[in-house]
Amino acid sequence: MTALVSAQLPMVLAEVEVTAVERLSPTFVRVELGGDALADFGVDGRLYDQRIKLVFPNEAGDLASFEGADESWFSTWLDIPAEERGHLRTYTVREVRGSGRDTRLVVDFVLHLEAGATGPGSVWASTAAVGDHLVVMAPRRGVPFGGIEFEPGTARSILLAGDETAVPAISSILADLPDGARGTAFLEVPVAGDVLDVRGPSGMEVVWLPRGEAALGERLTAAVVAHLGETAGSDPTMIDESEVDPDLWETPTYSSSGEPLDDTAVTVGHDLDGLYAWIAGESAVVTALRRYLVKELGMDRRQVAFMGYWRRGVAMRS
Repeated sequence: MTALVSAQLPMVLAEVEVTAVERLSPTFVRVELGGDALADFGVDGRLYDQRIKLVFPNEAGDLASFEGADESWFSTWLDIPAEERGHLRTYTVREVRGSGRDTRLVVDFVLHLEAGATGPGSVWASTAAVGDHLVVMAPRRGVPFGGIEFEPGTARSILLAGDETAVPAISSILADLPDGARGTAFLEVPVAGDVLDVRGPSGMEVVWLPRGEAALGERLTAAVVAHLGETAGSDPTMIDESEVDPDLWETPTYSSSGEPLDDTAVTVGHDLDGLYAWIAGESAVVTALRRYLVKELGMDRRQVAFMGYWRRGVAMRS
């Protein structure tokens, strides 16, 4: 396939083709994407939770053209009427296969979040077939791109926690961890059939939490609290709607709430030194866990990354 954009852009922005589709479970479908432009894909180091952007066809099945795109591509795309331009969404690179023109990006899609809740990505993935086309925006080798939040530094132990939307990122992180890594990954999924064969270093325990009839985030929150050996002073699942930022994104270098980045809480009475926590999923659940770890346990915010991948009842913008 021929790339549809100029190689002058600092990232790969190109039309790609579906080369393989695999249904992994009731909730997950794996899609492999290929195209000549992916020969330039690359990052400086491990992938971990590397994010990319995908542009899906519009309701008529047409895909916006990015031929001749320059640095103004995003504003130019936004100038296209909403019903014509399609949908831009963020996903994690689950795996990279091959090299050169045979490079393939593997993306795992969540087909549904809950009954009646779908988005353009899951709708597209539910019928994806070999030969379908998307547009991908991804890192170009040798050029800074961003999109990796997992930065444990010299942490002695790791805590990974997320719902089904974070399973691809946690799976990729586990695959890229060095052999000596130690810690626990908690993955809440809708049903037992969504438990996948995900592995990490021998020192990383992987705990699946099929929620069944339980409320979203209930099992995940309880598992994290029990793992830390603490008793919450208040119910971490009780969050007022006014407290929830649908764009929640709190890392050691960025705060969606504007929280001072040099705010370093002092840990008193808790054995959290050396722990790095990466937590992602539904914004209300992540907000509750962030409040518990940072506010109640006094965990230094430089040791944590909390990301709201989606918000129940709110359409995500990208």
